[in-house]
Amino acid sequence: MAKALPIMFQGTHSDAGKSIITTAFCRIFAQKGWKTAPFKSQNMSLNSYVTIDGKEIGRAQGIQAEAAGIAATTDMNPILIKPSRENEAQIIVHGKPYGNMKAVAYRNEFFQMGLQIIKQSLDVLMNEYERIVIEGAGSPAEINLNDRELVNMRVARMANAPVILIGDIDRGGVFASLVGTLQLLEEEDRKRVIGVIINKFRGDLSLLKPGLDWFEQYTGVPVLGVVPYLPNLHIDAEDSVSLSQFSAKKDEAKEIDIAVIQYPCISNFTDIDPFLLEPDCHVRFVTTAEQLEKPDLLILPGSKNTIEDLLYLKESGLATSILRLYETSNLTIVGICGGYQMLGHQVDDPLGVETPLMQMDGLGLLPIKTTMEKEKTTILSEGVLTFARDTFHVRGYEIHMGQSTALEGYRPLINMNGRMEGCKREDERVFGTYFHDLFHNDAFRERLLNEIRRKKGLEPLYGRPSYRMMREQAFDRLADHVKRHVKIEEIERKMIEFQKGR
Repeated sequence: MAKALPIMFQGTHSDAGKSIITTAFCRIFAQKGWKTAPFKSQNMSLNSYVTIDGKEIGRAQGIQAEAAGIAATTDMNPILIKPSRENEAQIIVHGKPYGNMKAVAYRNEFFQMGLQIIKQSLDVLMNEYERIVIEGAGSPAEINLNDRELVNMRVARMANAPVILIGDIDRGGVFASLVGTLQLLEEEDRKRVIGVIINKFRGDLSLLKPGLDWFEQYTGVPVLGVVPYLPNLHIDAEDSVSLSQFSAKKDEAKEIDIAVIQYPCISNFTDIDPFLLEPDCHVRFVTTAEQLEKPDLLILPGSKNTIEDLLYLKESGLATSILRLYETSNLTIVGICGGYQMLGHQVDDPLGVETPLMQMDGLGLLPIKTTMEKEKTTILSEGVLTFARDTFHVRGYEIHMGQSTALEGYRPLINMNGRMEGCKREDERVFGTYFHDLFHNDAFRERLLNEIRRKKGLEPLYGRPSYRMMREQAFDRLADHVKRHVKIEEIERKMIEFQKGR
């Protein structure tokens, strides 16, 4: 007999705040002493997380597990969809590649298998935990997709979970989106909705009160909370929708300008998150050569389609600008995963793993050559990194389809107990690695930034923030914020009553 008490959060649209509210409730229930797990049956995201046993899941579920104080498993996100080309994605099942599928083929051919995979994972979690916090995707009112959806009301029925609907008031039209969503639900599904939460509120709550009263009277559905917008919450983003908050322009008030290339298939861009906490750094995402200007640090992040994103760099003029900046300035260039591959001399994909384009010359800044392979590497990694005449113990995770081989002039970046990983130029102004979370290593990040400061004639800054400690504090800050503005006890009561009534 399943023992867990479930709750599900669905939204009126993408980026309404489902992931962050789910994270908050994972922390809140864990603080109350409940053994709690997150669950998202199917996640479409290019930001990944590697479990202890070397499996790949959506980053949001990994972070939610951390908030709950548990180790993440693939049961918490059994199906991960990673878009790689237009209308095509790599399907990850229980942390391993299942295959590349077109959208229509996935919908028509994978549905029954997906149902079984989801049910099995849900059963495991329901029997192992006391609270299950379930996150939906997009909107439950996507009527063109609902006959074969695998992530919203069908999952709520499977888990027998009550649903809380989240609306984002920051976008405007929150009452229309909430009412419209409720009206488009099937009657049986509408009965599952025990309340709504209005998210990202700014302003005077008294001005919103008449709208809240109207909504409750019109729909009969209670408002369980109005959550004010919470700035500077440094918890990993789920997908590239969040990149819209970043500017491409320099901030002259900051001493270190960090530019990140935002190519079309950018992935695992959460690698840059620690820089967002640094007092002297400004991070901007650029898509054109004109936006690049003259940064102090340029990061080429991960990519789900290295060759086609490399082609984008060349066709956009970014590749030419990057090479020119390296020759004419003190720019430091770092490539992570796909970005590391692009910095090499050549990328080959003879099996068409990511693209029908079989070969592309790289930027030629590092003496490596990469070949895409069908077997995916997903592993937690650690080693000793040598930089600026010093050594640093670093930890991270690897997720990549390609393998890179050394060419003449190769200099390793990281020694992994005898296995050499990554590559750097002799001047250390260009280096790359497969290590995601490289910049989460505080001592190395401090030295990298202070080397940049030294080149600019600035005094070093010491005692920089510990990113992992700051993230733990962010979980507590988020939980406290939600507890202040959401009726937690009423939600828990409704969760219990819902099970009794069913």
